Amino acid sequence: MDDEDELPVLMAVSNSARQLYLLLRCINFSDKAHVQISEEGLKFSVDEAAVMEGSAFLAKDLFTSYTYRTPPQNSQHPSSDSEEDEDVTSHPTFQISLPSLLETLQILGLTDPNTSKPPWARENPSSTAFSNNVLGMNNMCRISYSGLGSPLSIILTESTIRTTCNLTTYEPDFADEIPFDRHALAFKTIMRGTWLFDAISELNSTTPERLSLVARTSRGKPYFALSASGPLGSARVEFNNNQTKTSSNNPTLRAPSEAPQNPTQPQPQPNLLETFQLSDPSTPLRYTYKFSLLQKAAKAMSMATKVSVRADAQGVLSLQFMIEVEAGKVSFVDFRFVPLVEDESGDEGEGGEGLDDTIMGLNEEAEGSEDFGDVDVEQF
Repeated sequence: MDDEDELPVLMAVSNSARQLYLLLRCINFSDKAHVQISEEGLKFSVDEAAVMEGSAFLAKDLFTSYTYRTPPQNSQHPSSDSEEDEDVTSHPTFQISLPSLLETLQILGLTDPNTSKPPWARENPSSTAFSNNVLGMNNMCRISYSGLGSPLSIILTESTIRTTCNLTTYEPDFADEIPFDRHALAFKTIMRGTWLFDAISELNSTTPERLSLVARTSRGKPYFALSASGPLGSARVEFNNNQTKTSSNNPTLRAPSEAPQNPTQPQPQPNLLETFQLSDPSTPLRYTYKFSLLQKAAKAMSMATKVSVRADAQGVLSLQFMIEVEAGKVSFVDFRFVPLVEDESGDEGEGGEGLDDTIMGLNEEAEGSEDFGDVDVEQF
């Protein structure tokens, strides 16, 4: 029994700290990160004033080795006597310093030669077939956690250099997520993450304070727009399935990463909106959020292959990003935003009611595709 109690709760090994660093950097907008360990992987969550929340899920598939041992419930929460807390105590939760964790992973992670050249490309002519860089062992990252009160230990190994970092763990300050009812969605669409990133970057030029999400259907055709307003004016970016975006500041914008068409051999372009759903197609949907909060998801937007934009009946916005960490493997980063109430969102004149009268030409309605749900959903 003594030997069993000494076994660590978590022992995870990754052959590259870089992919862990890139995922966690997407939620680097808070000093402390809430960590939850489970059989499926590691979940890192941060929040800001209970109106914004970001989480990155490191699935066990990202690690070459992942061993989780459920700790005794009395050792995880010794002061809890209620049987209702069994679901909570089954998974260790704590807080750590997120900047310290990123600095630790950055020590060797960004120098990972696997990302810049093949393993057989040797810098040292004395390297052999059994050298660390050829075997892919030149940048190992091992994460371990022994139990309540223990530090989160990270060991980075590169060739003969070994770095050990013990990060202090703290009691979690928050445990409840921003409520989001995925079973009562008012709006849902899937698009490329870079297209959303380009739209937010363009709207940022007017230093806006608010961002309004507008969605509606016209004769069964989808229409989605982002409208921003601030002291320097207002701007709007529209998305539809005619392979172009239009803006009030820039009348015609080519879809990002879209090559010019050959006029002699026109090729069909992909739809901007892969899926588009409204709970009430006959009523336009409009929710307003604080622009500075959505800007904090820009790093995830720029890295994501696709993004699922969802809003529930209460207006809570969910942006879920699918990020490819390596060939054949994806991970999810999720953000949630609480909407501004009608009084806080100010006047609706600029980019408000007039949106319905500026619908551009619409093509065929986007076909529905599977939403990729929460961070632990693997289907697309």
